[in-house]
Amino acid sequence: MIIAQNIHKYYGDLHVLKAVDLHIKKSEIVSIVGASGAGKTTLLQILGTLDRPSKGEDSKLEINGTDIYGLSSRELSRFRNKHIGFIFQFHQLLPEFTALENICIPAFIQNIPRKDAEKRAMELLSFLGLTNRASHKPGELSGGEQQRIAVARSLINNPAVVFADEPSGNLDSESAENLHQLFFRLRDEFQQTFVIVTHNEELADMADRKLTMVDGEIIHD
Repeated sequence: MIIAQNIHKYYGDLHVLKAVDLHIKKSEIVSIVGASGAGKTTLLQILGTLDRPSKGEDSKLEINGTDIYGLSSRELSRFRNKHIGFIFQFHQLLPEFTALENICIPAFIQNIPRKDAEKRAMELLSFLGLTNRASHKPGELSGGEQQRIAVARSLINNPAVVFADEPSGNLDSESAENLHQLFFRLRDEFQQTFVIVTHNEELADMADRKLTMVDGEIIHD
């Protein structure tokens, strides 16, 4: 599903990622842990195509059989919207839109007809137990509900892989536990691959594999 080879990242003289190699299988849930500054989020952003490795290195990134660095900017944007979902620590829902509308935004970007997008969104809301929140705006939802809406948004286009950056970091312990269990239900139901950066050891240990990063390198798998 994901093959990354020789991933380097420099910020000036700071060598943040040092020849990272990674192979993640389809429907696998992989957690990435490590101290702050270890390079976890930088790696996640590169794997998620939001950033690129530093030039001058023979880096490779393949997702779902596609050579990412062989795509033009427009092709990459289309690929990202169709094949990749993102979940962040802060849900980043648009406050002026309802839960249903927020979920549908990636589908609208892909030019999926409104009727089809809303049908898919309602299916996800039903799966998440939030059907009665469809017409509510983010300010009317609890933190856990907002994050589940963000999860639904990440799934609306049936992505092959979902990248999550500290997804439960802003939640209380009960909501965090519910979210952690949700990832595994989603994997079993929809066969998505999940790559999760987290400081939550409980979530990290639940994953199929836990990768530990130290000073820009994966030192334990």
